[in-house]
Amino acid sequence: MKTNVAVFFGGVSVEHEVSIISAVQAMHSMNTEKYNIIPIYITKDGIMLYGDKLNDIETFRRPSLNTLKDEFIKVIVARDGDSVYIYNQKAGFKGRKPLTTIDIAFPIVHGTNVEDGALSGWFELLGIPYVGCDVLSAAVGMDKAIFKDVLNSAGVPVLPHIAFFSKRWSSEKDEIIAQIEKTFDYPVIVKPANLGSSVGISKAKDRRSLEEAVDLATSFAQKILVERAVTSLREINCSVLGDMDECNPSECEEPVMTGEILSYNDKYISDSSASKGMQTLKRKLPAELSEEKAAEIKDYACRTFKAMGCNGVVRIDFLIDTADGDKVYVNEANTIPGSLAFYLWEATGKKYTELLDDMIALGFKRDRAKKQLMFTYDTNILDGVGSFGTKGAKGSKF
Repeated sequence: MKTNVAVFFGGVSVEHEVSIISAVQAMHSMNTEKYNIIPIYITKDGIMLYGDKLNDIETFRRPSLNTLKDEFIKVIVARDGDSVYIYNQKAGFKGRKPLTTIDIAFPIVHGTNVEDGALSGWFELLGIPYVGCDVLSAAVGMDKAIFKDVLNSAGVPVLPHIAFFSKRWSSEKDEIIAQIEKTFDYPVIVKPANLGSSVGISKAKDRRSLEEAVDLATSFAQKILVERAVTSLREINCSVLGDMDECNPSECEEPVMTGEILSYNDKYISDSSASKGMQTLKRKLPAELSEEKAAEIKDYACRTFKAMGCNGVVRIDFLIDTADGDKVYVNEANTIPGSLAFYLWEATGKKYTELLDDMIALGFKRDRAKKQLMFTYDTNILDGVGSFGTKGAKGSKF
């Protein structure tokens, strides 16, 4: 019997379109002899749509994605007994037959409101197996400031940073600028603390451009991060596949930048097909690294993965400061990387179909382990509690 794999993608995120590309790539690479693939597209206003043609990139090539709501079935996902079902939203629950069941959820989403642990938390509440990072590791990976704090505690090298909220920027701009200028020399990198795909990131070379960079970042996020810019820079990426028991690093790549920082255009648009996403980023693969430096990066990648408590496939991005003896810093972790970083695994000989099989297997493995835990604790605490508004039993805390 085939496994019903529900692929969730889209979402209320600035990386919505990137998610569509990643999800369609994955759905076309899944083994249809093993899986029934169920596309669940989350619109930009949070409505879930169901339909076979949602696995076709041509479905999304239109001026406005809002028209999809008139063409596909709006659905609700809910648990009933031992199973999780997909229902037609208009039909409701009572006396209605479900459209299908879900055996495992496969989120292929990017950015806030989805990749940040929000979607995995919903899967936890539904009690359904799911692929990828859990709530905590996803949230840590999304918040770049907390991510750095976690790695600092684990002894993994990251660049020093200053983080602050946009509300404080509006009321204490001079104080924040003074703190930044006291801590760092220009140039600095300014970025939203909880976005990916290089959205909202700028390099500031003086006070004026710093203010402009922060203003841009605050239009995308409430929390802002500032760090020293590595001016003699190489960027290296390495993916990790695994769970709490073991992790395996992929081949390393070196993305090719057209400017001073790796931009959204570099990743998804420049000189590439809009339907191929990160797959067509210009890159050196494998990266031109000594055996020792490649081993060092792969070791840091696995240590980062373990420190975060990740599951599935994660891409770890690194900075190498060539002006400081090729010192390596971990830059960020992508808990659901663009294109699921499959190209890094193909370079090791692992086909995309095999990678997806491994990710699904890891999701089921975690679910089996979780079912061995106890989530109820039988007590008689309610026996001594009086009605609300009345005095409880003697000695009660209520």
